[in-house]
Amino acid sequence: MPLFNSPEPSFDAVVIGAGALGLCAAAELRRRGRRVAVVDPGGVNASAVAAGMIAPAMECVIDDLSPEAAGVLRRARALWPVFAEATGVRLYGDLAEWRGGNVAELASRMKTLGFEHHYDAASASLTTHEDAKVDPPQALAALARGLTVIEAQAQGVSLDGQGWRVETTAGAVRADHLILATGADPALEGLPPEARATVACITPIRGQIGLVKEKLVDHVVRGPGAYVAPMGEGSVIGATMEPGERSVVPDAARCEAMLMAAWKMLDQTPRPLTIDWRAGVRGTTPDGLPMAGQVASGLHVALGPRRNGWLLGPLVGAVVADATEGRPVAEPTLHPSRFL
Repeated sequence: MPLFNSPEPSFDAVVIGAGALGLCAAAELRRRGRRVAVVDPGGVNASAVAAGMIAPAMECVIDDLSPEAAGVLRRARALWPVFAEATGVRLYGDLAEWRGGNVAELASRMKTLGFEHHYDAASASLTTHEDAKVDPPQALAALARGLTVIEAQAQGVSLDGQGWRVETTAGAVRADHLILATGADPALEGLPPEARATVACITPIRGQIGLVKEKLVDHVVRGPGAYVAPMGEGSVIGATMEPGERSVVPDAARCEAMLMAAWKMLDQTPRPLTIDWRAGVRGTTPDGLPMAGQVASGLHVALGPRRNGWLLGPLVGAVVADATEGRPVAEPTLHPSRFL
């Protein structure tokens, strides 16, 4: 039975997708006084299968990013304190640590990129106070607060003289602006060619994590093959990066290898833990940075953050919101035109 009665409800913007990028964009638009609806089928998405890292320093050195890409992540991090306060997202933790492996090389990269850090060669430890984190369940709930969330599957879109029409399993909705935050999903029916070409740039990458009720660490600890981070009253163990994989069924062998790497990194003897292993599929672009901005009249994208969706959410949201208002592009590095 349709959720809506005729006439079709209308909004200033409709966001398709309730992951980190979609909800950050919707929350930013709402902060600016816009009437926003979010269409999402519900359930656990890739942003929920995450540790919630807001970690420009560690992510930049682990992936050996260029100074230009590091600048994007640094600018994204700078937006988080104000954004978190405005939306009710709990931002916490200012200590992140790397133990073992190529720690000297990582410390050198961190120095080159200008991130605050401390390197202890004797203990093979690298720490920084530039990173933080959120807890995805709390953050997703906070970002959705006050939004019109339509729990339905988007089936297709069309553009007419009244703007964008989104057909969903709960009925149709209309908006002046449509924002695609559809992760690694295929292109929706009815999208114009330039939007389809943009979505085609996205490839899937699977990540697996384990949720543990026990508190294993009091700050983020990373090392070869695994990380362990606080999560609510417990911990999270992560994470794999599996390009091209779309299955959301956890792989027992990979999860076990990740757990063993975590115990080694923590220098602890393995012991029984009750672990809720989860797998999620996120989207990535050819250069690993997201695509954000307008691709057609009234049509915008917020796609492809790789594993940095939580870090980049407020920045992507601001870029999309600016685009709906016809403002100059604040972060041209992220515009989809770089691939088209």
